[in-house]
Amino acid sequence: MRIVILILLISLATCAKLRSQSPQKLQSELQKTNYGRALLHLVELHSMAGGSVSELLDAIEELVNDLEDGLELLDFNFQRRTNEHNSLLVQLNQQIQQAQIDVSRSDDVIENLLIPRKEQLELRIATLEEYQEQNRQKVDEENLTREQEHEAYEAQVAELNDATAAVDDALSLLSTLNNPSLAQVKKFQNSLKKIESSIKPRSKMAPFLKALITLASNQNFSDQGVLSQIVDSLNEFRNAIVDSINDLSLLEVQDQEEFEARIEQLNAEYAEFQRQINALNVDLTATLEKIDQVTAFRDQRAADQASYEQQLQLENDLYADEVQIYNDTKNEFQREQAISEQALQLVQSVDFSNIQV
Repeated sequence: MRIVILILLISLATCAKLRSQSPQKLQSELQKTNYGRALLHLVELHSMAGGSVSELLDAIEELVNDLEDGLELLDFNFQRRTNEHNSLLVQLNQQIQQAQIDVSRSDDVIENLLIPRKEQLELRIATLEEYQEQNRQKVDEENLTREQEHEAYEAQVAELNDATAAVDDALSLLSTLNNPSLAQVKKFQNSLKKIESSIKPRSKMAPFLKALITLASNQNFSDQGVLSQIVDSLNEFRNAIVDSINDLSLLEVQDQEEFEARIEQLNAEYAEFQRQINALNVDLTATLEKIDQVTAFRDQRAADQASYEQQLQLENDLYADEVQIYNDTKNEFQREQAISEQALQLVQSVDFSNIQV
């Protein structure tokens, strides 16, 4: 029955504009279309079956009501979909905005905080490593200086020991002189020259040696007084040499102690530089890890933003299609509703008792 009424309504829509025309004119117009002929046939059957016009009117009115209900349901569902669409747009736009904020903040943290921090730490580490290199250079210099000083000390002590041995030889020779021969005197003078050659000109023993050589060259060794003066001078000279050796040894000990203290200080400075470098490396490692973390977060949020934007575009495209479907469906409903209302008016105004196909 519903299909029959729909066919009737479509046919009636074709001839709705002819409501004011005569039944003969209306029948002639309806016969020009398939829907019209179907309508006339159904009306004829309805009349032959003895059906009342009121039954046809009731069926059309029921269809009109169904169309109204369908249109209301269509509007309700579309409004609900529109609300969902608007809510989703708000949500996606908020997510996009938050992702943009996260990306911007991450870039700001990386560029204005973490990267400068990293560069500052690297610079401080490089500076401390340069200090360490300078420290090791100073250690090398101190070792070289100490080595040279020690070599000079050993050379001086060796010279003084040689001088001491020569003085001892001279004293031993003097102890045997008694009316010395020319050869013995010559041998003694040679011993003095040997002592002279072992003493540097600027040594503090040089004046003693000069006085001794002068005395030995100008005096007669047979004179016991002269011999006594020479022995005294040699003993005084020997004592001066021993004092010099003792002074040099004491100075060597002091120099070694100062050297060791200096090396200890330099090693302590080096260790302190290393301690600071280790602490800075810990900070640098943490900073690099933070850069990686923030970079990964920024990249993820950028990917999220792209995903949200894609979802937003997809939703807009889908909603645009749904709007088109809604408009097309609503237009169809409204067209059928208008046809139904026109058909209802037409059936109410037309006498179908003489209609034949």
